[in-house]
This record gives sequence, C-alpha cells and structure tokens, in this order.
Amino acid sequence: MNYFEEEEYQDSKFDVKVWYKIFSYMKPFKRNVILGILAAVVLAAIDTIYPLINKYAIDEIIETRSLEKLPYFIAFYVVIMFLIGIMVYTFIIHAGQVQQKLSFALRKDAFKKLHELPFSYYDKTPVGWIMARMTSDSRNLSDILSWGLIDLSWGMLMMTGITIVMLITNLKLALITLSVLPLLIGLSIYFRTKILKAYRKIRKENSKITGSFNEGITGAKTTKTLVLEKENFNDFDGLTSNMKRHSIRAAMFAGLYFPSILFIATIATGLVIYYGGMDVNSDIITFGMLYLFIAYISSFFEPVMQLANILARFQQAQASAERLIDLIEKEPEIFDTKDVVEKYGDAINFKKENWEELIGDVEFKNVTFKYSKGETVLKDFNLHVKAGQNIALVGQTGAGKSTIVNLICRFYEPTSGEILIDGRDYKERSIGWLHDNLGYVLQSPHLFSGSILENIRYGRPDATIEEVIYASKLVEADNFIVEFKDGYDTEVGEGGTRLSVGQKQLISFARALIANPKILILDEATSSVDTKTEKSIQRAIKIVLEGRTSFVIAHRLSTITSSDSILVLEDGKIIEEGTHKELIKLEKHYFKLYTNQFKSKVIEESKNE
Repeated sequence: MNYFEEEEYQDSKFDVKVWYKIFSYMKPFKRNVILGILAAVVLAAIDTIYPLINKYAIDEIIETRSLEKLPYFIAFYVVIMFLIGIMVYTFIIHAGQVQQKLSFALRKDAFKKLHELPFSYYDKTPVGWIMARMTSDSRNLSDILSWGLIDLSWGMLMMTGITIVMLITNLKLALITLSVLPLLIGLSIYFRTKILKAYRKIRKENSKITGSFNEGITGAKTTKTLVLEKENFNDFDGLTSNMKRHSIRAAMFAGLYFPSILFIATIATGLVIYYGGMDVNSDIITFGMLYLFIAYISSFFEPVMQLANILARFQQAQASAERLIDLIEKEPEIFDTKDVVEKYGDAINFKKENWEELIGDVEFKNVTFKYSKGETVLKDFNLHVKAGQNIALVGQTGAGKSTIVNLICRFYEPTSGEILIDGRDYKERSIGWLHDNLGYVLQSPHLFSGSILENIRYGRPDATIEEVIYASKLVEADNFIVEFKDGYDTEVGEGGTRLSVGQKQLISFARALIANPKILILDEATSSVDTKTEKSIQRAIKIVLEGRTSFVIAHRLSTITSSDSILVLEDGKIIEEGTHKELIKLEKHYFKLYTNQFKSKVIEESKNE
C-alpha cells in the first residue's frame, strides 16, 4: 500500500454500505446506544426549555415585582439542574461504553483476520499500514460513532426544538433569526471543505513522516556508518516542513471559520435586538420574549458549529471505516474448506481431538508455483522425502530454496500440482494441524519482549522449567543463559536487542525444539553466528534432527555434510542430488560451491591469525 493508494481512501465519497457494516458492529450493545441517544434527547429538550423558564421569571416575577411565584421558579430550576446532572452522567457513561466496546470489537475481528491471512498478504502490505488500522483507524471510528453520533442527535434535536418554539412564540422574530441561515450553511460548506482538504494533506504527510521515523530508527547503524545524518535530516526536514505548511493552512481556515459563524450570530442578535426592541417599546412583546430570542440565537448557532464539525469528522472517518472493513473482509488466498474447518477447527479454535498424528513423509507431485507478481519459480517439481530424513537445499539466490520450504509450511500453496503429507494432500487437513507440527528457525531470529524463559516457552506455553532447561542445554544455550544475573528470567529487550545475534539464534533453536516438531525447517540458521556458536549448533543439530523430517537451507555448506541428501537447485530445478561425499566425487556444481567456500574460509582464518 503506497501513499497514493492511501490518498484514494481519503478522497472516497460517502459509502452507505461501508457505514452499514460498521453500524452492524454496534448491535450487541445497542442498549448503550439507545440510552445515550435518549439522554441526548432529554438534554436537547432541557436546553430548549431552559430559556423559557428564564422568560417566565422575567415576565412573571421581575416585571410584576411580585415574589409569590419565586418558590415555584426555584423548585422548577432545581429539578431542571438535577435532570441535567443525571442526563449528562447517563450520556457520558453510555457513550464511553459504546466507544470502548466498538473499538474492542473492531480490533478483535481485525486481529483475528491477521492470523488467518497468509504470508503473501504480509509480503505486499507494509507493517505501518497494518498498525494504523489496528490503532488510529479503530480509535477514530469508535470515537465518532460514540460521542459524535450522540452529539449529532443532541445538535439536531436542539436546533429543531428551538426552531419550533421560536416559530410558535413569535413568527416575525423567528424569521429574522433564521434569515441568516443560508449564509451560515454556505460558509460552513466552504470552510469545512477547505479544512478537510488540508487535513487530508496533513494525514498523507504524517504517513510519510511515520515511515521516515521507522526507517531512521531501524536503519540507525547504517546511517551512522555511511555518515548520512545530514542527508537524512534534510529529507526529514522537507517532510516536516510540508506538514507544517499544511497544518498552518488548516489552522488558518479553522481560525477564520469560527469567527465567521460568531459574526453571523452577532448579525442575527443585532437584528433581533433592533426589531425586538422596537416591539418591546411598542408593547407588542415583553422583555422576557426579547430575552428568549437573544438566548435562542446563541443556543441555536452553537449546535450548528458542532454539527458542521461532526459531519466533517464523519467524512474523515469514512477512510478509517473503509480501511478497517477492507482488512476485516480480506479474503485469504490460503484457507481451509468448510469441511476441513468443521473437522479440524479454524486458525484460532483448534479441534485437536480430531487431529491425526503427523509422521513426516513429504512429497511434491508435479508442483508448479508462481508468485502473484513474478516469474514461475517451480515447474512440474517432484520430490519425495521419507519421514525422518534430513534434506539440505543448496543454490544461488532465487533458485527456489525458500519457496520449497514455504510451500511445505503452507505459507503459500502450489499454483498447480499437489503436496502430500503422509500420503494425503495437505489441503485435506487444517493449516493449524500442519503448523502445530512444524518447527522453523529463521536466518534472522526474532525474539519477543519478555524474558528468555518466556521466549523459549513460546514454542509450547505449558512447558515446564525443566523442559526449557533441557532444550537449552541441547543447543548449548544454557551455557550463556546461566551467566546472566537473572538467568532464565533475563529480559531480552525489544526484538532481543540485549542479546547477541548468536545468543538469539540459540534461543530460537531452543524455542523450536521444545515444541518437538515432526517437521523442522532451518532457514540459513547458522549464517549469522560466529564460528564458536556455529559449532555449538552443529553439535545440537545432530541430536535434534534424529527421528524428525528436516529441511535445511544452507549458506555454510560445512553444516550439511552429514545430511541424508543434498539437493542442488537452479531455476527451481534439482540439478544435483546426493550425499556430501557423492556430490564431491561428481566434481560438478556442488563441488565448486564447497571448495570455493572452503578456500575462502581458510584464507579468512589465515588473515585473522
């Protein structure tokens, strides 16, 4: 999703279907919505009646200079204040509940969908775009559909009530007051359009700034080593300058809008005072009636300004609504059929009682695969791996190594052909069943914020401390963990920043092992570690690969010399296959790769000496 696509959401017209879907989320807590709106209705009625009470006091108490009716006025006044307190409390409580419940419901469904979507979605969608949907968009929608909706009800009823009372009590002054309404509407439309356009530009620039922040923080080391601080600062300064310019423009229009409304209200007040004053002087109306219209003018124009603001916020919120609905209703490219879900469960709710044991036999039958945008990676690919075999995948970048393991893991599915697990098409059983039996160690290990213990247990949350320690000892991670002051309770920091690359790799190895997977994927698992750590992993690999099917994408060929079979890939095809000794004897592609790498290693070690 680029910035231009983001802007298309901002410029979209009002879509009834999108809002209908969003409003459907409010059905479970419609009681809160109804009570909040009822409180707003009562408040609007009280705000309409309030000037009438004061008119009564002016005409019946002050003008007559009689205090006989004062107790009734005071009592009625107290009741009104008491009702206002109750209604405001009801309004705040229920609007707040609608806001929180709606935000929770939207985020829950969006987060569930993120678990169902395949890797291809994350390949095409920036993390920042997803985070914005889960945070700012859900917050904007829940805010406008709680406080905004109830405020809208109050404003419309307030204006309607005041208009009706004015027309009934004095038609002449009512028409004088309403005469400025066309000018008010015209100015509101003009200014809100200008302000909305300015805020759209601000949002677009803010997205760019957020992206720049992210790149600047994650690429801080690269920036410093290449001495690019000045260039990055100039780029960032340009982005923030653009946002400042658009923000000033928005503030300028907002600053002109409200004084313009107040000026129109002042014109209406002046007209009412002039013509109403002459009527008072001619004893056509009372002072109380004149006060009533002066009070109604300020009360009438306040909701007008609020309504203009709320309607503009609804227009802005539509972009949030469209993006969230787009995420929630996104159809995953990889999914389980209804029959499979019914038997095995979905991506979140497993039915493990129906899960068959995975043995580990893997077979590719005439598999062809092509990414959504790109060339065909595999064509009529065939491979049969027996349970418990250790298969190494070797080849240049783009040869198809990662594609093969991604297909095995069902992160992607074949364009044509079949992948069989234990003799059955793996689509006949659930994605959850397959992933529960998989272990995956990445080239760049990712650790979650928390302790070492929690990160290792991530592979199996119910694992005991003894099992965690045992897995750690297998991969020789226990050696450095016990040296920390807090041992297994040591905090790893965000993304594991408090640990070295080698330490993170060993912990990710222990995390995969503790899950006891039937199929284990090692994706360049030793390419980012030092020689000492690599030897630790090599010793552990011999133990952990026993009895399980494994696929090793190898960068350092010294780590796969004991593999049952080594597949040398080129353009998605197997050009060589055999054990390390067999391929060395052939003296072909693998032989060249291995000897060149061996020479490079010897030269590097001699330089270090």
